[in-house]
Amino acid sequence: MSFNIDQKQHSLKDVELLLKSGSKIVLGEAAKERIVKCREYLDNRMRSQKEPIYGITTGFGSLCNVSIGADDLSALQKNLVMSHACSLGEEVPEEIVRLMLAFKVKSLSYGYSGVRLETVERLVDFFNNGVHPVVYQQGSLGASGDLAPLANMCLPLLGLGEVNYCGRRYTAAEINAKFGWEPLTLASKEGLALLNGTQFMLSFAMYNLYKAKKLSSLADKIAALSLDAYDGRIEPFTPGVHAVRPHSGQMETAKNILAYLDGSQIIQQYKQHVQDPYSFRCVPQVHGAVKDAIRNIEQVFTTELNSATDNPTVLPDEDMIVSAGNFHGEPLALNLDFLSIAIAEIGSISERRTYQLISGKRGLPSFLVAKPGLNSGFMIPQYAAAGVVSQNKQLATPASVDTIDSSQGQEDHVSMGANAATKCYRIVNNVEKVLAIELMNAAQALEFRRPLKTSPVLEEFVGKYREVVNFIEEDEVMYVHINNSVEFLRNCY
Repeated sequence: MSFNIDQKQHSLKDVELLLKSGSKIVLGEAAKERIVKCREYLDNRMRSQKEPIYGITTGFGSLCNVSIGADDLSALQKNLVMSHACSLGEEVPEEIVRLMLAFKVKSLSYGYSGVRLETVERLVDFFNNGVHPVVYQQGSLGASGDLAPLANMCLPLLGLGEVNYCGRRYTAAEINAKFGWEPLTLASKEGLALLNGTQFMLSFAMYNLYKAKKLSSLADKIAALSLDAYDGRIEPFTPGVHAVRPHSGQMETAKNILAYLDGSQIIQQYKQHVQDPYSFRCVPQVHGAVKDAIRNIEQVFTTELNSATDNPTVLPDEDMIVSAGNFHGEPLALNLDFLSIAIAEIGSISERRTYQLISGKRGLPSFLVAKPGLNSGFMIPQYAAAGVVSQNKQLATPASVDTIDSSQGQEDHVSMGANAATKCYRIVNNVEKVLAIELMNAAQALEFRRPLKTSPVLEEFVGKYREVVNFIEEDEVMYVHINNSVEFLRNCY
């Protein structure tokens, strides 16, 4: 399984490849040629240009007016990486570090960054050998690039910092010795190229998007099961209803629900109630709006994936080196906030369906146990879901509306896209838990409809689920079942 970095425009489907164990990066010949061409141009330009070039012959940020002598250009880049390695907090999961490595290689491969080929190839070596630099989640402002986390990621190139390899923590010196790698001595511009860029927030963004799409799809299936277990009505999913309000996500969701419930004995039986609560009746409108949001967000994230985002931008064909702002994370920040809000809504409406299932209505016992009172049944899993949903509402507060001055006012507007990315990561994982709890409740409620059966598709789904989570006759330790339910959902994608 190879992620080929050449002239191809990559998509989320390609990114999924990077998340699979054993995947490799292949740096194409065209990409290598672009990298070499850009570096040669930069070297030639530096020999002839007398004016200062930001970050190459000057200091960084507000120190841009400080000139650096030719003998100190390499030390300047090393100092940059060391001094900027200030990420802190929780460790970035290894699967996201893998994306960071791959996306940095891809961004540098366009030949607008001025790095040497050997530097890019060392990043490829890290990825292909499962060497994952230790990076932490806090410290980036989402502008000037993801400076702090990318600096931590790049420290091992210099023989500094730490890495994870085969389940163990190593110093960079140890891992370099293990593979016979010499620490790199950075040339002019290289440290800045490695640290400038949006690869930290982009990696979280693509991972969050991947998981959000899977959860959005699973939410339809779980909602259909809940609707049937609740003895709900099928009429709100009639195609004609959605044709008069033709949002594509809404129509898709209604179609999915109808397909999942095709052949159900429960859905076909006579209903005494006229209407279902919103959490059932409005699934197409809510789940569908999330689908539409995800589609729009995916376009933005994919554009960023196929971009060069460091500074200054080296343009060999135009004979220009331009200090600009492609490192600014605003496109990602806004859409990460949007994704947070959208996927949080999947969790919010899911918890409401769970609440309805345990409420003792529609012929179901209170808290979904045969002897409520003696048994609390599914009372507290709903509490847990509600607590997580409440936390999501707090986490979904936009990060992108904030900015803080940095670098003595030189960097006076930042995106806070990195905070948006890590918040969204927590929300997505929280929604997975909420859906897992809904599935527990829906599968439990279904048993009280026997001998009637739901659709063949959902019966098969529940049958597989019962291999890992059993029907609850009397009170048991519930967190074990919740964790198993979460794991079941993960195995679904």
